[in-house]
Amino acid sequence: MSSPGQAGPQPQYVRGRIVSSGTTLDDGVVAFEGDRIRYAGPASHFDPAGWHQVDLPAESLLLPGLIDTHCHGAYGGDFSSADEEGARRAAGFLHRSGTTTVVASAMAGSRDSMLAAVRLLGELSREGVLAGVHAEGPFLSQARRGAQNTEYLLAPDTGIAAGLVEAAGGHLVSMTYAPELVGADELVDLLTELGVTPSVGHTDADAATAAAALVRAADGLARAGLDRYRRRPLVTHLFNAMPPLHHRSPGAAAACLRAASAGRAAVELISDGIHLDPETVLTVFDLVGGANIVLVSDGMAATGLGDGGYELGANDVSVSGGVARVAASGALAGGTATLLDCVRGAVAAGVPLETAVSSASAVPAAALGLAEEAGTLSRGFRADLLVTTGDLALTAVLRGGRWLDPLPG
Repeated sequence: MSSPGQAGPQPQYVRGRIVSSGTTLDDGVVAFEGDRIRYAGPASHFDPAGWHQVDLPAESLLLPGLIDTHCHGAYGGDFSSADEEGARRAAGFLHRSGTTTVVASAMAGSRDSMLAAVRLLGELSREGVLAGVHAEGPFLSQARRGAQNTEYLLAPDTGIAAGLVEAAGGHLVSMTYAPELVGADELVDLLTELGVTPSVGHTDADAATAAAALVRAADGLARAGLDRYRRRPLVTHLFNAMPPLHHRSPGAAAACLRAASAGRAAVELISDGIHLDPETVLTVFDLVGGANIVLVSDGMAATGLGDGGYELGANDVSVSGGVARVAASGALAGGTATLLDCVRGAVAAGVPLETAVSSASAVPAAALGLAEEAGTLSRGFRADLLVTTGDLALTAVLRGGRWLDPLPG
């Protein structure tokens, strides 16, 4: 037997407790050849002849590679900066931290800076370093801008949107927008026609406006034929950068919860213990179900590093005690946790392990149209796998059938 990190002969297999697709298999085997899983199931049904076993610690958990659909960077790299070396460094760190599929999020900025950022991120997506691009802006509410720079927030403009889609080379997978802004309906129609998933967020909309926007987005995705890939509208970091839910003014949050409960939308949650109280995380899982929740990190350049000063798009950010805030306003400025940290946070809040893992793997895979490619440990799927201890401490990462080098430090 060999250890993770050693090449070993092909094909290979690992044995442990499989947590995937909302279930647990106590004594399982995942066998892979090249970049594909060839077997995932009970050890008792697997014939090891001709396969090489990779030695793992006792009581190891085997999880699907995690999928982050909302991440601004890591390890000093900011995806909004159009810095190729920084973007590659960020993606490499995230891969080694267990996020084997990364969608890079670009903040609102000047037209030229956004075009340069999504162009680079699209090239890295074409190369396979990233899995797509998320534009968080620029069509966002000034009243709910959060860490976005007010100078660059615009009313919806289909010309600008089309330019971003073109610059990304077909790899723009989602765009956050505020549905109450004039021109939002035309924006949604364009995005869905071009295969981009609209995501309601950074919004001051009332419940009726948000509900109508989610219906329009769902109808547009259906007209484009994307619903057959389980694509549906998204909600950007539910509760953050939107009005708080009030019993006489329910706001967008209420409409988003109802849509998610009915399976007509998927809501993002940042379960890092900072953006949401753990009781809020557990309540949303109980109300709408894990199949309608996408765990995201909203991570930024400080992820994997210590406290200090960083950049997030056009903003200077100060990180203290692991909490990132815009230096000028004090607003929360993304997260410093990895997606695996967020899975741990959800489990600590009381969410069942199987559910939390699925909301960070199978559910986001469907949101990206990868429901038959990634996000679960199944025959024919991409060989993306995490090995962890029982308390989710990371032991090893397999991405595309290749064991990755250990994290720095």
